[in-house]
Amino acid sequence: MSNSHPLRPYTAIGEIDHVHILSEHVGALINGEEYSDVTFIVDKMRFPAHRVILAARCQYFRALLYGGMRESRPEAEITLQDTSPEAFAMLMKYMYTGRASLRDEREEVLLDFLSLAHKYGFPELEDSTSEYLCTILKIQNVCMIYDVASLYSLPKLCTTCCMFMDRNAQDVLSSDGFLTLSKTALLDIVRRDSFAAPEKDVFQSLMRWCRHNAKENHSEIMAAVRLPLMSLTELLNVVRPSALLTPDSILDAIKVRSESRDMDLNYRGMLIPEENIATMKYGAQVVKGELKSALLDGDTQNYDLDHGFSRHPIEDDCRSGLQVKLGQPSIINHIRLLLWDRDSRSYSYYIEVSMDELDWIRVIDHSQFFCRSWQKLYFPARVCRYVQQSGAPPSL
Repeated sequence: MSNSHPLRPYTAIGEIDHVHILSEHVGALINGEEYSDVTFIVDKMRFPAHRVILAARCQYFRALLYGGMRESRPEAEITLQDTSPEAFAMLMKYMYTGRASLRDEREEVLLDFLSLAHKYGFPELEDSTSEYLCTILKIQNVCMIYDVASLYSLPKLCTTCCMFMDRNAQDVLSSDGFLTLSKTALLDIVRRDSFAAPEKDVFQSLMRWCRHNAKENHSEIMAAVRLPLMSLTELLNVVRPSALLTPDSILDAIKVRSESRDMDLNYRGMLIPEENIATMKYGAQVVKGELKSALLDGDTQNYDLDHGFSRHPIEDDCRSGLQVKLGQPSIINHIRLLLWDRDSRSYSYYIEVSMDELDWIRVIDHSQFFCRSWQKLYFPARVCRYVQQSGAPPSL
C-alpha cells in the first residue's frame, strides 16, 4: 500500500503518523457540553471547555485551572475581560486543533486574537498572526496595528508598519486612525527622520491629536515638531494662532533657521533600504552631465563612451561634474559609481550632497587618492535632495 496519499503526511517505513486524525477528534470537543468541566464567559457568551486540554496546551491555563485558586474548583465559571467572543473562539479552536483561519476576520478581531496569543504565551501563534498582519496593512488600519505591535514589542511587525507609514506619511497623518494612537506610539512615529512629511502637515496633525486627546501632556507632543523646518509664514500664521507653543519656542525656531547652515537642519527624508533611488522610477533626474537620459540605467557590463551611463569628464579645472536631483528628500549612506576603467588611467574625485543646491556637504573626499573602476562608498546617513560628483586627475 502506498504511503503517499495526498491527504496523509509522509512518514518513514515503520512509523505511524495520524496526527490529523487526533486533531479532528480533539477538535470535535470544542464548545461541547459533554465531558466539559469549566466554562469561560466572554461578553455574556459561554464557552464550555476541558481543563486537561487547556492545561496541556498552555502554561497560563495550567496555573489557572490547577493552581489551587477558586477557578480550579470543579465546574468553575471564569469570566474573561478585555477581549471579544470572536477572538476567544479563534483561540479555543487553535488550542484544540492547532489551526486558525485569519483571512476573513476584521482587523479588530485579529488584534484581539494577537493580544490573547501574547497574554497566554503562544509565541508561534503570535509570530504567525504578526506575519499575516504585515500583509494586510493599509492607511485605515496601520496606526491601530502599529499601536498593538508596539505595546507587545513585536519587532518585525513594528518595522513593517513603520516602513509603510514612512512611505505614506501624509496619508497617515490625515487618517482617523492617527487620532487613536497612544502617546508612546505617536511619538515613536513622528520622531523618525524617515517619517517624511512636510513639517506643517506634521504640526497640524499633532494639533488634531491633541484636541482629540485633551487629557494628554501637549507640550511633550509639540516638542516632536521640528519648528526650524517650517517657513516664517507657517510659524506666524499656523503655529502661533494654535497657542500650543510658547512665543519663545517660535522665536527660538526662527533664530535657529536664520543662523544655521541649511545642511545642519534636522531634515526628514524618505528611506528606501537596499534600492537605487537615483533612477527615474523614484523621480530622479540628471541636472548636470552627459547622456542625461541614461541615468544609471545603462548596460553595466558593456558600457562605452556612447552608452551605458550618465557621465561627466574629470578635468583639471574641476568645473565639470555629474549632479543628480533625487525625486524627493531622501536618507542615503551609500553611493556606487564607476570611474572609467577601459585604460590604465586613475582619477581623484569627491562627492557632495545638498538640500537646496546652495549649501553642500562633502561626504566623500578622494581628491588625494588614485581611484579607478567601481567605487562602493559608505558615509554617515544624511538627508539630501541633490548629489554631485566632481574632481580632477591626480598629479603623477
